[in-house]
Amino acid sequence: MSTSHTGVADIAASLRAEMVRELREMDAVTSESVAAALATVPRHLFAPGEPLEAAYAANRALTVKRDASGLALSSLSAAHIQAVMLEQAEIEPGMRVLEIGSGGYNAALIQELVGPEGTVVSVDIDPDIVERARTCLTTAGYDRVEVVLADAENGVPEHAPYDRIIVTAGAWDIPPAWVGQLSAAGRIVVPLRIRGRIRTVAFDRRDDVLVSRSYRLSVFVPMQGSGAFSEHIVQLAEGVVLQVDEEPQLFDVEALRQALGSPRLERWSGAAFDLPDELELFLLTNAPQVAMLHADEDLVDQGRFAPSAARGVPALISGGSFAYRTKRPNEETGGFESGVFAHGPDAEAVAAEYVALLRRWASNYRRRGAARIQYVPKTARTSLPFRGLISKRHGTVVVSWP
Repeated sequence: MSTSHTGVADIAASLRAEMVRELREMDAVTSESVAAALATVPRHLFAPGEPLEAAYAANRALTVKRDASGLALSSLSAAHIQAVMLEQAEIEPGMRVLEIGSGGYNAALIQELVGPEGTVVSVDIDPDIVERARTCLTTAGYDRVEVVLADAENGVPEHAPYDRIIVTAGAWDIPPAWVGQLSAAGRIVVPLRIRGRIRTVAFDRRDDVLVSRSYRLSVFVPMQGSGAFSEHIVQLAEGVVLQVDEEPQLFDVEALRQALGSPRLERWSGAAFDLPDELELFLLTNAPQVAMLHADEDLVDQGRFAPSAARGVPALISGGSFAYRTKRPNEETGGFESGVFAHGPDAEAVAAEYVALLRRWASNYRRRGAARIQYVPKTARTSLPFRGLISKRHGTVVVSWP
């Protein structure tokens, strides 16, 4: 072994140890098995051409492939996200695991977790990514991973059933093949789009229904192939849009455009503002007609919209009126207070409805993991509740707040 190669290996090992330390501090790593896998697999060998410091940054994704317009088609996810998903999966030695979306590195981590008696299958629709994953895995010494070129919508039936399925691309729906290829007590960890936001949800199989154990906000490149889905964008004005993830809702677009020019109504809830991702999920799954409102930074800088609109914020819509969440400093509520900006002829009513939701969340659900998420396939013999339903192509997402 050359001196230079030895030097690189030593530096990489030191950076891996530091990465694991940071991930522990971030509570992304909570088990010794995941920590050991991350400390063992040479992540830099799956990011050729990248500086070692970039490869081992705890919270940085690396783009592997882009399309002609520059849009990311495949990426090496941030180690933080990969660690969280592996902790959610709770992989044990000897398990059979299907990874949907290849890259190589995550499959190598899974191989470490399942050990010599386990099986790891990784599937991707892109031949370039499949070839790259195979090459990187071989270089790193993980050639026991089977990398398959196929549309992941159909899973990989020849190796089923799987104890775990880990999806590494943003999925709008859960295809029947994924549920069908899970073992009776299997678990799937999937970055699932729910009303315009992606959350990695760990679902356990309960007969034909999937029931959540945990969920975390995340970001992933979208699924390709048969499972691809395009969001619906409703433009209200230059730099102002509504993002709708499910089938297009019927908005009075012209009335909403007029509402944008109306005076802004402010109402404050007296309730604490924190855990914005949990609050957002509550709002998106409890408001009767809701979409994500996005406004350009320039409009925020001009004071026409609250900063929340620049990142995307749930907007409650009623006819030609709408309201969305904002915040202001308030020590009496623990630092910040949640409030509402509303526009339109019924601004008072829609603001009052939104404020009631903010108070209800702060009073009853202001904590991590308060929601229960289920996925009910269309073929399941299970009755659906009347609230919290999000229709998908192959089934229904049910979000309840016990």
